[in-house]
Amino acid sequence: MKYYDVAVVGAGHAGCEAAFAAARLGAEVLLITFNMDHIAQMSCNPAIGGIAKGQVVREIDALGGAMGIVSEAAAIQFRMLNRTKGPAVWSPRAQCDKAAYRGGMKFLLEKTPNIDILQSEVTGFVMENDSICGVVTHLGDTIRTGAVVLTTGTSLNGTLHYGLSHFPGGRAGDQASCELSAALSEQLGLTIGRLKTGTPPRILAKTIDFDGLELQPSEPQLEEFSFWSHSLRPSLVNAVRRDLPCYMLHSTDETAEVVRANIHQSPMYSGVIKGIGTRYCPSFEDKVIRFPQHPHHLLFLEPEGAETGEYYLNGFSSSLPPAVQKLMLRTLPGLKNAVISRYAYAIEYDFIPPHQTERSLRNKRWKNLFTAGQINGTSGYEEAAGQGLIAGMNAARIVAGKEPVFPGRDQSYIGVMLDDLSTKEIVEPYRLFTSRAEYRLTLRQENADLRLSELAHQWGILPDEKYAEFKAYKTLFEEKLNFCKQTKSGRNTIFATLRDLQPDTIMQQIPEIAAKLELPDNRTGRRVFQELLISAKYDGYLQREEVEIARLKKLEETVIPEDFDYSPVRGLCNESRQKLEKIRPATLGQAGRIDGVTPADIGLLQVHLKKIRGKADA
Repeated sequence: MKYYDVAVVGAGHAGCEAAFAAARLGAEVLLITFNMDHIAQMSCNPAIGGIAKGQVVREIDALGGAMGIVSEAAAIQFRMLNRTKGPAVWSPRAQCDKAAYRGGMKFLLEKTPNIDILQSEVTGFVMENDSICGVVTHLGDTIRTGAVVLTTGTSLNGTLHYGLSHFPGGRAGDQASCELSAALSEQLGLTIGRLKTGTPPRILAKTIDFDGLELQPSEPQLEEFSFWSHSLRPSLVNAVRRDLPCYMLHSTDETAEVVRANIHQSPMYSGVIKGIGTRYCPSFEDKVIRFPQHPHHLLFLEPEGAETGEYYLNGFSSSLPPAVQKLMLRTLPGLKNAVISRYAYAIEYDFIPPHQTERSLRNKRWKNLFTAGQINGTSGYEEAAGQGLIAGMNAARIVAGKEPVFPGRDQSYIGVMLDDLSTKEIVEPYRLFTSRAEYRLTLRQENADLRLSELAHQWGILPDEKYAEFKAYKTLFEEKLNFCKQTKSGRNTIFATLRDLQPDTIMQQIPEIAAKLELPDNRTGRRVFQELLISAKYDGYLQREEVEIARLKKLEETVIPEDFDYSPVRGLCNESRQKLEKIRPATLGQAGRIDGVTPADIGLLQVHLKKIRGKADA
C-alpha cells in the first residue's frame, strides 16, 4: 500500500481534527475508521459547546480547525450560556442536527487535499528496530507510516451494559476494537486502564406530551462559533431549521422509587462494571443513590435533528435494564405514553493513563505515537477535538523533522487540559470547566483568535488567507484600543468611560461612544466594540493576571532534563518523589502542578537544578 506520513486511527471528533491539522501542514494522511457512515458521530448529546467547551470550540477555530464551522452549518439551536455572569465565563453552545454534522464533517474530509479515508480496523503495529513504522489491519493490509495518531474513543476493548446483560461494542451499533487494545499492552508495553461512561434513552417525539413541559427556546443567532468571514468557510449544507426549542422537566418521587426498587439490576451497583465513571455526568441511578437530599432532578428533552423524530433525554443516562427504563419513563411529566427508540446503556472501555504521554500528546516511550480523546482519559466531543488538533499537528511536525509544540495553560483552555492530563492522576474521565483555568479572565471565548491565531500561523496550521483576515481584525482592534486610551470623552478617556459604564445606562451611552470610534457597521465592527468594552471592564484584573502569567513563565522556562534523577534531592518527601518519578514533568512549573508536590519541594528542585547547571558551566 501507499506510504503515509501520518495514519490516524479512528474518525470521531479527535480523529477528524487530527487528520485536518496534519494535512494543513502538508502531510499525506490516512484516516482509518470502522464505518465511513459514522464519521464524526455524535454518540451521546447532539450538541457542541457549553461551559468551557464553547471556549475550546472557539480555540479550535482560531487554530484553523473544523468543529466550529461544521457545528454552525448543523446548528438547530444556538445559545450563549452564562450571560447573567461576566463575559469571562460566557460559553457558546449549539444544539446540532447530528446527521447534518456527521455529513458535513465527512464531506470536508473527502474534499481536503492529502487526506485518504479507509474503512477498516487496525489490529496492531509494524515494528522495526524497536520503532513503530506502520499499522496492520484485520484484512491483512500493512500500512507504512511515519507517525500514528490513536483516537479510538470508547471502542478500545469496549463493553456495552444493558442491566446485567453485556457484550462487546464500541457504542450502540459499532464494534469494539479488542485486538488493538491487546497490541498496546503486549506489543508496545503500555499500561492500560479502564473507564466507564453512558448515554440516555432516545424518545420518539410523536409519543411525547409537550404541553406540560417548560419551553427553552433558541436565542436569535447573533453569535457564531467561527471567527472567519463566510467567504473563507467551505460550502456546507445547512440544517433546515435554526430555531428548534428544547424542553425542561423534573424527575419525580416515583422515578426515584423505581430506581431504588431495581438498583440490584444495575451493573454499577452489582459489581459487574469495574471502570470508573465521570463524576460530573453521573448516571440517573447515581443521582438517586448518591444525592438523596435532591429528590427531583432537572432533565432536558433535546431534538436530535431537524429531520428526525427522536429526542435525547439529557440527564437521564442509565445502565438499568430496558424494562426498568420503561418504568422510569412512565413517571416523568409528559412521558407517560412515551416510546423509547434507543435504550440507554453504559459502556466500559480501555484507555492509556496519560502519565505516559507528553503535553504534546506524544507517547513518552514511542516517539512517533500520539493519542487524543477518550484514549487519554477525557470525556466530551470538544476536549477530544482539541486534543486531536494538537496530536495531528505534532505527528506531522515530527515526520517533517520538527519538534512538537503546544499552547500553554496561560494561552488556552486546550493548554489547561494538556497540562492537567500530564500532571494529574486520571482515575475518572476528565472534563474541562472554567474553574480549572487560573487565568480565565484572559481565556475568554470571544478573544480566542487574538490569543492563538498568531501561534497557529507560526506553526503552519492556519492558512494564509485566514491569517490575513485575522491580522486586519487585530490591527483595527489595536488602533481603536489606542484611540480609546488616548482620546478624552469629557473628563475621562473613552477607555475609562467604557470601564465605568453602569448596567442601567450602558444602552443609552453606547451609540454616542460607538459614533466617536467610527467603527464599520458590520460583524467586524461589532466584534471590535465588544472586545474594547470587555478589555476596559476587566482592565485592572487583566493586569493582575499578566503578573501571575509572568511568574508562571519563569517556572516554565526552567527545564527539568528527561532523565533527571530525583534520588539525590535531599528533603523531598517520599510521596513527592514517587509522583515526580512517575509523571516526569518537563519544567519546574509543570512539577508544581502535580498533586502532592508542595512549594517547598519546588524550592528544593530549583536549588538542585541550579547546582547541576553550575557544575556544567564550570
